[in-house]
Amino acid sequence: MNDYSVVHLATHAVFEKTKQDSFILFGDGSRVTLSQVEEKWDLSNVDLVVLSACQTGLGGELGDGKEILGFGYLMQNAGADAAIASLWTVDDEGTQALMTKFYQVLKQEKVTKAEALRQAQIALIKNQGGRGLLAHPYYWAPFILIGNGL
Repeated sequence: MNDYSVVHLATHAVFEKTKQDSFILFGDGSRVTLSQVEEKWDLSNVDLVVLSACQTGLGGELGDGKEILGFGYLMQNAGADAAIASLWTVDDEGTQALMTKFYQVLKQEKVTKAEALRQAQIALIKNQGGRGLLAHPYYWAPFILIGNGL
């Protein structure tokens, strides 16, 4: 993953009471625990990690205070400059629309990560793409940018 400037993980993540029980679940059913990420992942060349699945921005009760920031913080701790994560259960259609617009805007010259996320959220609010239901905050508001938004 360290060979890419942007890493997108559309996977489920769970924070439990221990680092061994907290994990990211991949599509093939395999898992990587919070401890494995802390010990083995090097994201020092990564500009942005996008965690677009449910509740990746929420932490648990591990006891050191950092867990409140969830896996987004963990990606920064592994070296990524910034992370996008979600604060609640997300809708697949809404997330796809938001992420599609986010990456379209991010490709533009001199657009920051923060501005690309803002513009993608506004696009859903204004019903760009023809799906009026996606204007509700449930679809666009769960995503937060943690870290360097430039």
